[in-house]
Amino acid sequence: MNTENNHHLNQLNSAQEEAVKHINGPLLVLAGAGTGKTKVLTSRIAHLIATKNALPSQILAVTFTNKAAKEMVERVEKILGYEVPGMYIGTFHSISARILRKNAELLGLTSSFNIIDMDDQLRLVKRILAELNIDTDQVNPKAVVNQISLWKDKAIKASDVDDIGSYHGNYYDAVKQVYKLYNDELQRSNSCDFGDLILHVINLLASNEACQNYYNKKFKYILVDEYQDTNVSQYLWLRLFAQGHNNICCVGDDDQSIYGFRGAEIENILRFEKDFNGAKIVKLEQNYRSTAHILNAASKLINTNQKRHGKTLFTESEGGKKITILSNWDDNAESNSIIQEIETLKIRQHKLSNIAILVRAFFQTRSIEEALLNEAIPYKIVGGLRFYERKEIKDIIAYLRVVNSDSDNLALERIINVPKRALGAAAFAKCNDYSRTKDVSIYTAISELLKNSLVTGKAKAGLEEFTSLINDARQMLQNSSLKDLAKFIIERSGYEEMLKASKEVNIDTKLENLREFCEALSEFHNLDEFLEHVSLVNELQDQNSEDSVNILTLHSAKGLEFDTVFLTGWEEGIFPHQRSLEESGDKGLEEERRLAYVGITRARKKLYISYANNRRIYNKWQVSTPSRFLRELPDEAIELKGSGTRFNNSYQKKTSSFNTTSAAKFKVGDNVIHTSFGEGNVKSLIGDVVEVNFESGKCRFVTANSLKSNCV
Repeated sequence: MNTENNHHLNQLNSAQEEAVKHINGPLLVLAGAGTGKTKVLTSRIAHLIATKNALPSQILAVTFTNKAAKEMVERVEKILGYEVPGMYIGTFHSISARILRKNAELLGLTSSFNIIDMDDQLRLVKRILAELNIDTDQVNPKAVVNQISLWKDKAIKASDVDDIGSYHGNYYDAVKQVYKLYNDELQRSNSCDFGDLILHVINLLASNEACQNYYNKKFKYILVDEYQDTNVSQYLWLRLFAQGHNNICCVGDDDQSIYGFRGAEIENILRFEKDFNGAKIVKLEQNYRSTAHILNAASKLINTNQKRHGKTLFTESEGGKKITILSNWDDNAESNSIIQEIETLKIRQHKLSNIAILVRAFFQTRSIEEALLNEAIPYKIVGGLRFYERKEIKDIIAYLRVVNSDSDNLALERIINVPKRALGAAAFAKCNDYSRTKDVSIYTAISELLKNSLVTGKAKAGLEEFTSLINDARQMLQNSSLKDLAKFIIERSGYEEMLKASKEVNIDTKLENLREFCEALSEFHNLDEFLEHVSLVNELQDQNSEDSVNILTLHSAKGLEFDTVFLTGWEEGIFPHQRSLEESGDKGLEEERRLAYVGITRARKKLYISYANNRRIYNKWQVSTPSRFLRELPDEAIELKGSGTRFNNSYQKKTSSFNTTSAAKFKVGDNVIHTSFGEGNVKSLIGDVVEVNFESGKCRFVTANSLKSNCV
């Protein structure tokens, strides 16, 4: 290999270079926070191409967001110095959609199948529940959608639910019924949900040997980003693509696996060596983001977890500012102490956009927001409603979907009577019944009903108005731009007139959104491209571009970094979260600790961690106990500040940390009684906090002085 083709290795440290140059066989790259995992992924792709080990079209690289995929393509091309067409780089869903478009007929679909979103899923489930005469007060439609999505993430088909031991009882019998009819309707209307995209590819490869052989040969090398976040379906998907050559490189961090509630399986990354014989493991431990004190704290805390591969972050930059622990009397004092620190940073010319306040749950933001407003400090809640999720935009997209496909029943249902066209429930039910009886789409049913004069009166006029609009739009699509087509639909449908006639206070914003939407369509070559983009887009969008403090949850913060970070509400019951402990026990505790690790490693230069001795939750004051995670931080990395009653002895081990003498009267197994929760027995002792299994069946963390011995 000549040096001309070797320049992409120049900026790599020894561990990164080892990962990049390991060509054949399974490879697991354990990439700690801020250790340059994207550099490794992109350099490895460039290395495969530059050394002619693979053509661009023979490389499959999978990540979790469209933004990450786009950045990966750009960085590979920057490294190589030229455009690289033909690479399969994208999300699990976008790559699945791309493969299914070419093989749809093998699964009983057409290449123009629709990808439905959560709103469409909910509408379909509600309809099926009504058809089955199932009371939505007893079976929540959103819960059904979530359960179906969970089953698909675990690769469980409707026919397989009976074999899953935990799914029994009347509720799951009802959900199983809905699941089957839901899938039947998707198939009938030539549609897929997000879970289907991956499941269909799994079924395609598993059931069609020729197809699997084709893709096993086509993709010589597979690269996976954020492997710790993969679920069961994604794991099976990857195994099928890697079958045969096993040239799979998975990059991830078991210490940052925080999406168990979404179905992510940390076991996927923990058992990599068992799944792929002869696997090589490379650890990236040199951090390029944070100071030594921040990394020391993160490493000490995460070392408490048992289920992990194990690694220790380090940096060549010594020292830095210590982590400040803010102790506060209550949550209002906590918010005010944070704002005081931000005011100081602002005076010192720190940009507000480089400051983040991270919360475990959104209810914590109320007092923080009020304090920011009182001091006129601009802020934004990161993760608000995205552009394509706004009602007016989704409505016009639904029109475009119907223009694009007769089979899209769900889009048609959304806008058949928006704006109002005098179509009552009875008229639509007649169209739907005809559709089912004749096994045709609802749009085809409407056309045939009109042709055969089977509808009359106002309903006939409304349906004729609708089909005329759609037919004219389809004619216009042949010769006009998407921008002009959208304008035509907005005006001709009466949608703009409907908005202007409404009494909503935000009407100007909605109209502006529609204008922006029309402009956005100019970036797409055709309607199929646009509709697929809308279906797959999954990017956070800022609420404004003003220099403002960022407020977001710890889960939303993963992958981001800020100069200054405030971690709030570090109290037992909030963080670690009580529900995680009650529902998942030790497994939940370890995921909460990984979440703390993620929060700590978001900070580049300065980190604050705050807690309150008293907090108002659901309008009730509760006495709080500092989080156990605070005790797991190294003394040399922290400094103390605040006015909380436990401030003087909460963290300094030499001065009776957490008032340990108050718990000394108890031991594991003791029978105890609590004034509010009743009788129970001691499960564990953590300073002045006692973990108790109560007779109610719940496990809670309470202060030692709230308990009495219940010995007989």
